[in-house]
Amino acid sequence: MPIRITGMNSGLDTESIITALTQKKKDKVDTYTGEQKKLTWKQDTLKALNKKVTDFYNGTLTSMKFSAAYSKKVTTASNANAVTIVTGENAMNATQTLDVEGLAKAAYLTGEKVQVGGKNAAKTTTMAELGIFSEESDESATTTLKFAIGNDPEDNIEVTIGKDDTIDSVLSKLRNAKSSKTDTTLNFNYDEGNGRFYVASKEMGEAASFKVTEGDAMSRLGFVNNGKNYIEGSRAHIVLNGEDYYSDSNTFEINGLTITVNEEAKGITLSTKQDTSGIFDNIKKLLKEYNDLMKEFATLYNADKAKKYKMLTDDQKDAMSDKEVEEWEKKIKDGILSGDETIGNIRNALKDIMSSSFEVTSKDGVTSKITLATFGIATGSYFATDENERDVLHIDGDKDDSASSGNPDLLSAAISTDPEMVQNFFMKLSNTLSDKLFDLMKGTQYSSAFTIYEDKLMASQYSAYTNKISDAQKALEAAQDKYYKKFSTMETALSKINSSSSSLAGFFGGGQ
Repeated sequence: MPIRITGMNSGLDTESIITALTQKKKDKVDTYTGEQKKLTWKQDTLKALNKKVTDFYNGTLTSMKFSAAYSKKVTTASNANAVTIVTGENAMNATQTLDVEGLAKAAYLTGEKVQVGGKNAAKTTTMAELGIFSEESDESATTTLKFAIGNDPEDNIEVTIGKDDTIDSVLSKLRNAKSSKTDTTLNFNYDEGNGRFYVASKEMGEAASFKVTEGDAMSRLGFVNNGKNYIEGSRAHIVLNGEDYYSDSNTFEINGLTITVNEEAKGITLSTKQDTSGIFDNIKKLLKEYNDLMKEFATLYNADKAKKYKMLTDDQKDAMSDKEVEEWEKKIKDGILSGDETIGNIRNALKDIMSSSFEVTSKDGVTSKITLATFGIATGSYFATDENERDVLHIDGDKDDSASSGNPDLLSAAISTDPEMVQNFFMKLSNTLSDKLFDLMKGTQYSSAFTIYEDKLMASQYSAYTNKISDAQKALEAAQDKYYKKFSTMETALSKINSSSSSLAGFFGGGQ
C-alpha cells in the first residue's frame, strides 16, 4: 500500500474522515472474517465429536455385536500357588483334577576346575599351557570340543581349537557356535575367580538340552558330567483327568485352557464356569461409552447460544485484555452447536434404539420382547436429573453408580441364570445401534464416509468466505484509494492557493 500524506494544507484529519467514509466496507471485511473463524471453531468441535463417535462405533460397540464379548469364562484352582490358568472362550464348563508331576528345566553344567600348577587358569591361559597340546605339537595342530543337542546324535555344537587359543578365545568360539541341524546356541561363561566354565541351555525342555561328549580337551577344560554338576533339560509333566501331557515349557494349551505350572503338586481341582462379572463389566463399558456420548451431545445441544456475544474485530480485541478476549470467545465456542440439527437428529436416533424392545428366547423356550428395563437399566428421574444427564442410563445394583447402587441387581441375576438370553439381547441391541450409526455416518454429496456432519459442505463454505473476504478487502482498498485521491487533489489545490496568496502578500509588502 502506498504511503499517504494528507491534511498538510487543509489541516483536516483525513485518516479519520476516510475511515468513517469506508466503515461499511470495513465492517463487511470484519463480518466475513469473523464468520469464517466461527466456522473454523464449529468444524473443530464437530471433528472432535466425530472422533468420539467413530471410536465408539469401531471399538466397544463393534465388539459387543459378537458372541466373543459374552463368552467370558473363568477357571479357579484349589492350589493357586502351583498353577495359573488363563481361560479361553472355547473352554468347557467343568470340574477337573490336575497333578503336576514335574516342571520343565533348562540343562545346566557347572564345569570342573580348570587349573595350571594348582592355580585357577586365567582367561589368557593357552591350550598348550593347559596340556591339551604338547610343547612339541605342530602349530597347525587342532582338536575339537563337542556338545550334543537334544536327543539327536547328528545335531552337535562343535568348535575347533589350537594350541595358541586362550580360554578367552575358546569362550568366544563357543558363544558364537550353532548346532549342525537346528542352529541351537548355548550360553557359555568362564568365571576366572572360581576357575570354572558354566554352560546353560537358552530354553527349557529336552529339545534344547545338551550333553557333554568325552575327550581329553573337554575334560581338561572341565566339561565333564560327573553326575552331581549337571542338570539335564527336561519337559514339564502333568496329569489332567488321568491323562499325561508333556511340554518343553511349563505352559500347556489344553481344550481352551492355558495352564502354567509353577511347582509340583497333586490333587489340584480346576473349576471352569461362566464369568458373570466379566459379561457384566462388558455391558457396563458399552453403556458408559454410550452415556459419555449422550452427555456430550446434550451439553453441546443445550448450551447457551450466547447471542449477545458477537465475533470480535481486531480493533475490538486491541481494546481488551487477553483474558477478556479469551473469556468472550469461550462463550461463543461453548454455544456454537446449541440447537444444532445434526446433533439433535443423532441424539434422538440413539435414544429411540436404546428404548426399543428386542425379541429373545429364554432358556425355557419362551420367546418374548424385552427392553433394557428388563435388566434394571433405565434413565434417572427426569426432574431430579441435571438437564445434560437425562439421557444417561443407570444399571440397578451397580456399586459404582450412587443413583442406582441400592436397587436389586437384575442384570447380574439374568447373566447368572440365563447368559445366552442376555447375550442375544445385547447383540441385537448393539447390531441395531451400529447399523443406525453406520447409516448416519455414510458418505453423501456433502459429507465424507464415517462422518456425522457435512464436512465437505463446510469446507466449501470456508473457501467461499475466503473469496468473500478477498473481494471485500479489495473493495475497501479501492474506496480508500478513491477518497485519498480526492483529498490529495484538494490538498494540491489548497497548496497552489496558499502559494499564490503568499506571493501576492509579498508583492504588496515589497512596494511599501
